[in-house]
Amino acid sequence: MQSVRPKKALGQHFLTDLNVAKRIADTLAPYPELPVIEVGPGMGVLTRFLLPVHPDLKVVEIDGESVSWLNDNMPELQGRILEEDFLRLDLAEVFPGRDMAVIGNYPYNISSQIFFHILEYKDRVKVCSGMLQKEVAERLAAAPGTKARGILSVLLQAWYSVEYLFTVDEHVFNPPPKVKSGVVRLVRNGVTDLGCDATRFKTVVKTAFGQRRKTIRNSLKPLLKPDSPAGSSPLLALRPEQLSVEQFVELTNLLYPQS
Repeated sequence: MQSVRPKKALGQHFLTDLNVAKRIADTLAPYPELPVIEVGPGMGVLTRFLLPVHPDLKVVEIDGESVSWLNDNMPELQGRILEEDFLRLDLAEVFPGRDMAVIGNYPYNISSQIFFHILEYKDRVKVCSGMLQKEVAERLAAAPGTKARGILSVLLQAWYSVEYLFTVDEHVFNPPPKVKSGVVRLVRNGVTDLGCDATRFKTVVKTAFGQRRKTIRNSLKPLLKPDSPAGSSPLLALRPEQLSVEQFVELTNLLYPQS
């Protein structure tokens, strides 16, 4: 059986260890009722374990060679393959009117963008799991006060419970990446309203981390008006990675008082 040629431009590192693939697929096992979107199935190493548990499965693949391979070798996927760029895909139209789960062995070069895209559909994507570069996976789950914490940590943790599950070594891929991989799972929390304007919250978080080595007082200068009640907040003496989601909400309300 001819294999698909990994393409560096697409960040492809094909997982070859079926035991690891099953462990990743099993991260969605507690949610059999949810239809699933798999990102970048390649040669179906995850797909073969997802189908028996999640028959309502669709896969999104931008690589034409992989699409041809799947059509030739996995006839059960007929009509379920979306040959599209996941970052441009309207997830609400994949399973109209339904909640869903997303899973994948995410390309390292666009993994952060993938999670920003999923955030846009937070009211539909109830669970998201998969494998990405270990450093990025740790960043998604990073707690307040840790160096790995960043913009995506805060924005995701505002809406999801994020758990780092396990590490995957380099040798189980073709070609082997130069770094280790990590598997995470995000489960939608019960938050429906942050308690502040969500768009402004995002602006505050991004601006605060724009100069992460400085205190928040310095990094938020563009947003801090002379008469702002935020000016006297002790939060301004901290660095952005030290703040919890709730503290960023507090800071947003101080900068943009709600009427």
